[in-house]
Amino acid sequence: MATNLQELLNETNAVDLLRNSQIGSYIYPVVPADFQNWIKEQRAWRETAVLYDQSHHMDMVFMRGPDAIKLIERTAVNSVANFDVNKAKQYVPTTESGHVIGDGILFRQEDEEYVYVGRAPAANWLLYHGETGGYDNLDITVDRRSPSRPYGHAVSREYYRFQIQGPNAWSIIEKLNGGEMEKVRFFTMSTIEIDGHGARTLRHGMAGAPGLEIWGPYADYEKVREFILTEGEEFGLVPVGSRAYPSNTLESGWIPSPLPAIYTGEAERGYREWLGTDSYEATGTLAGSFVSDNIEDYYLTPWELGYGHLVKFDHDFIGREALEQMDPAAQRRKATLAWHPEDLTKIYASLFDVDGPSYKFFDLPLANYGSANYDSVLDSDGKVVGFSMFTGYSSNERRGLSLATVDPDLEDGTEVRVLWGEDPNTTKASVEPHEQFEARAIVSPVPYSDVIRKTYEGNWRSARS
Repeated sequence: MATNLQELLNETNAVDLLRNSQIGSYIYPVVPADFQNWIKEQRAWRETAVLYDQSHHMDMVFMRGPDAIKLIERTAVNSVANFDVNKAKQYVPTTESGHVIGDGILFRQEDEEYVYVGRAPAANWLLYHGETGGYDNLDITVDRRSPSRPYGHAVSREYYRFQIQGPNAWSIIEKLNGGEMEKVRFFTMSTIEIDGHGARTLRHGMAGAPGLEIWGPYADYEKVREFILTEGEEFGLVPVGSRAYPSNTLESGWIPSPLPAIYTGEAERGYREWLGTDSYEATGTLAGSFVSDNIEDYYLTPWELGYGHLVKFDHDFIGREALEQMDPAAQRRKATLAWHPEDLTKIYASLFDVDGPSYKFFDLPLANYGSANYDSVLDSDGKVVGFSMFTGYSSNERRGLSLATVDPDLEDGTEVRVLWGEDPNTTKASVEPHEQFEARAIVSPVPYSDVIRKTYEGNWRSARS
């Protein structure tokens, strides 16, 4: 019986393993599905203000000691030359071949104390290299995300983590603060006291307005949350449930879940032997119409995910040599695909057609049915010209949208087709019997939202899924 990921891969093709995983849909745990109607919750982040609860769905990796920055520098494509205390950075690691493993946010909380917050692939990469890289002056621990299906068991984290976002966010923040609050620069940390409970903050912004990410001891979770909601009520503050929450990235443009590019490569063999059979990488689901027997066809470079501007060759990092050999202009680029309303209507109409074909269910507001989603994007000749990777619906834009990576010569305004559904149908728990459907879509800017694209300050990324 296999005891690690490498042994699993010795027994089966990686694509077959992931496309037929039985783990079920990716779950945003603990937080209720909705507090109001999900459409109201989506509208609130554009029109009034929202409280995102990010306390449960992300890993946290704590790195302390003089070698913490050495680990980060060795594994990140982005520079750490200007990484001061009370600052945050996006963290993007790659394999030796220069392909992306995942991403997240790094917080420098003290001189020798850093916290990574994000999905499991980048967390696991940090843990592995922290444990095996010969860092003698490093203390590294992990606080894993809450269970997807806790079945009534109590859950607890090191920190609670909230975001207050939207046009009225700063009015709420200053009311919580009891007066004027300095608008520090984007991705800069500060502190706040909320009803007598001290917390740390990170400056964010959404819909052209400043906002904050707020975190503190998990023991304060309930009191802080209730106080924020009470004080924010007069400003239209709405708590966002786990159903609407991940759909915010359709408007802001961050692709949350590319497949970690670790299933091949001799340099990564030790990592695969370190990963258990219960790890994210071993149990995650690969979904969508794009099918290849070669798992490497699913790997993506930083430029394909919109991270090219983060790649800095001012330090020695894993994957540097491979990335230096790549031509950025030849890489696919990130784009939004705006689905044709008539074709999306046809997908829904198939639910009620007792004689016609049934198409893959397009769930609302998020239609993804795997941990990593790869639907083929086709040109007018039927050639695959990209991947549609994160799909759903924005009531603010009144559009079905997907985040994609497409060939560099595909200009905004070009009509393409998204091949929706699987053929053959896989045995994933999230897949029902269906036929494929080609939906027309228009290649569009990232972010898609005109409001966010023109006014969102510092970075398009507003929340983490």
